[in-house]
Amino acid sequence: MLIPFANEPLTDFTREENRKKMKEALQKVKSRLGREYPLIIGGKQIYTEEKIVSYNPSCHSEAVGRVSRADRALAQRAVETAAEAFLSWRQVPPEARARYLFKAAAIMRKRKHELSAWMVLEAGKNWAEADADTAEAIDFLEFYGREMIRLAQPQPVTPYPGEENTLEYLPLGVGVIIPPWNFPLAILTGTTVGPVVAGNTVVLKPASNTPVIAYMFMEIMQEAGLPPGVINFLPGSGGEIGDFLVGHPLVHFINFTGSRDVGLHINSLAARIAPGQKWIKRVAAEMGGKDAIIIDEDCDLDEAVAGVITSAYGFSGQKCSACSRLIVVGDAYRPVLDKLAERVAQLKTGPAEEYGIDVGPVIDGASYNKIMGYIQIGREEGRLLAGGQGDNSRGYFIWPTVFADVAPRARIAQEEIFGPVLAVIQAKTFDEAIAIANDTEYGLTGGVYSRNRAHLEKARQEFHAGNLYFNRKCTGALVGVQPFGGFKMSGTNSKAGGRDYLKLFMQAKSISERF
Repeated sequence: MLIPFANEPLTDFTREENRKKMKEALQKVKSRLGREYPLIIGGKQIYTEEKIVSYNPSCHSEAVGRVSRADRALAQRAVETAAEAFLSWRQVPPEARARYLFKAAAIMRKRKHELSAWMVLEAGKNWAEADADTAEAIDFLEFYGREMIRLAQPQPVTPYPGEENTLEYLPLGVGVIIPPWNFPLAILTGTTVGPVVAGNTVVLKPASNTPVIAYMFMEIMQEAGLPPGVINFLPGSGGEIGDFLVGHPLVHFINFTGSRDVGLHINSLAARIAPGQKWIKRVAAEMGGKDAIIIDEDCDLDEAVAGVITSAYGFSGQKCSACSRLIVVGDAYRPVLDKLAERVAQLKTGPAEEYGIDVGPVIDGASYNKIMGYIQIGREEGRLLAGGQGDNSRGYFIWPTVFADVAPRARIAQEEIFGPVLAVIQAKTFDEAIAIANDTEYGLTGGVYSRNRAHLEKARQEFHAGNLYFNRKCTGALVGVQPFGGFKMSGTNSKAGGRDYLKLFMQAKSISERF
């Protein structure tokens, strides 16, 4: 009997034995840096002359790995291989498909610290962030496996005299999976295995910043026994193969997580009907945010500031759910600024592999330059309260930065920076704070710290975000607990980790037989 779903526990690194295991995993991974990795199409390894080189953002002279880069001919081959594999994979019973996920989850648990170590070195995640990423990947495997078993059961329909009526869910076909670099195992795993357990086959195009941890995922799925061609591993540039895959007539759906601009481009391209295409393509997209936490006058200010700091600077602010706007109501403004300045100054910035680091590097040189550019804009739009410095001599380090006295329509209060930069805005009233929070094209996460029940109820109705949190941080949604996905330009509200998610990649068939 299958036990009920429960979230994977996080590792307690305050315990010496756990720190020792993580250090051993880091040494093991370091011994494997610089290796070459192939594409995988139909279960076959393919090495190409062109490579994607992945670098350690904490030490940008250090190559993590070299991964073969696909061209359009290989992209065509991958789609055709997935289409052929679909013919048999869709016939596999849902319970059997789920067991592949459960096996993969067990393998991930055994390799937990190793997988986390790869993300420390390839993505620049500190120990806690990497460990949470691995735990979430395990959660997706366990949760979506159970969800497919649930959806395979007889679905409720209204009885009708003289007829047998049933409703069943069928897979769509071939999908393209385009995950981000910031959750290079968790989101990659969830966006891939959700469609796969639903009976689809996919072409997985991993992020070019983090292709090595993506290859480790492929190793795990192969070890779990997944049939060849169900997941085809196809690293490559968006310009070379991305548009080609999205526009391909054999593709039924695209599952994307990334920037607003790329997501809108994919949505537009997928809406066009290619010659020979016989269906309307579906797009599931999560596209970022400009997330706000409101601190009300009546709340525990110490608790609120602690939650804001975790939300703003976890993984150097490189989360779509990160708090990048802090809206403070009335007389709480000055005390909050004082507490912020004091707490931010205590954060440790440095190489992600060092235990106890709070803020590691940003992902690459392009991100570093973009964020430092926004910090310069912030110096003109607000008052620098903390941080503002960067150092890219060895790695891409930017110190956690706070700007106070920012206008609600300032660029640093409206545009997604995707870095450790927080804009603090003052509101005269709680109603004004809600209006400021909603005055953005995004609507992913939000938060309110308040003891005022009327204010919390007002926010429940009027704060327009897909994931809203009261008296806690606005990051760290748990699979099965807080289904994740936003409003407006934050995406299609796909609700990853929720009970509606698998239906995005299936179609319902109603069958009626009269006796």
